[in-house]
Amino acid sequence: MGQHNVTVLTEFVLTGVTRKPELQLLGFWVLLMIYSFTVLGNLGMIILTKLDSHLHTPMYFFIRHLAFIDLGDSTVIYPKMLINFIMNNNTISFNECATQMAFFITFIISELFILSAMAYDRYVAICNPLLYNVIMSRRLCHLLVGVPYLYSVFQALMITIKIFTLSFCGSNVISHFYCDDVPVLLMLCSNAQEIELLIILFSAFNLISSLLVVLLSYTLILLAICRMRSAEGRKKAFSTCGSHLTVVVVFYGSLLFMYVQLKSAHSFETDKMASVFYTLVIPMLNPLIYSLRNKEVENAFHRIFKNHCKFST
Repeated sequence: MGQHNVTVLTEFVLTGVTRKPELQLLGFWVLLMIYSFTVLGNLGMIILTKLDSHLHTPMYFFIRHLAFIDLGDSTVIYPKMLINFIMNNNTISFNECATQMAFFITFIISELFILSAMAYDRYVAICNPLLYNVIMSRRLCHLLVGVPYLYSVFQALMITIKIFTLSFCGSNVISHFYCDDVPVLLMLCSNAQEIELLIILFSAFNLISSLLVVLLSYTLILLAICRMRSAEGRKKAFSTCGSHLTVVVVFYGSLLFMYVQLKSAHSFETDKMASVFYTLVIPMLNPLIYSLRNKEVENAFHRIFKNHCKFST
């Protein structure tokens, strides 16, 4: 007789954001509202940076990809979650769970490296302004986006395939509101240590390497700003970095809070709150951060709006 009760699973049960029935309806409307803003904001940013020729710069090229990632990140989780709220049924099929995990890992890793590519872009803009267009060539921009996409897809497939080709034991309840790798790992019968080590090593490498690029870029930017003689020049340099720095602090802060915790100290309730933050709140905030008090985005919006009005009259 085997030591474990091996289960052939066809579906999983997600515990959801809250287990309190009285908060279900409120939770649905809050999530629907935030998700709607996320879709509108990120789609708007993608369309605007694509249509307006004034925004065909490396900075807005990266912002467009960040908006695409944020849109994907939240769409992988929230439509399914909202349907579950309405149906009052928290199940997710085996294949849906695997697909959700693969896409989520792809988007979350891509975001880390897109943010570090954006930090490098800001470094070149401030520290080498005369060579900016030469250094940040079209080819380099596509490389800085393409390589993270390929790397994150490889990592997502490797982890997802490793997890979902092993046997599951006992309960089919996932202590989360989506199929995240850590809670799903706890349901495996054996060999989980190897995958867990793999996830820890890759997570550490992804976080540390991308964060080092960001920190190094901003250290050099800060030194360059300190050497500037004019107050106007310093103000302009700070304003070009302000939005990106805000996004970086919020995103890395919530990720570090979640992944730095030791397994023994892991509380899935605090994990859930951190997860809600970086899978829904941050994707909604990013387009706002990049558009608020941004004259280029405002002007682009007015130009597109005027052109649309001309065509429709």
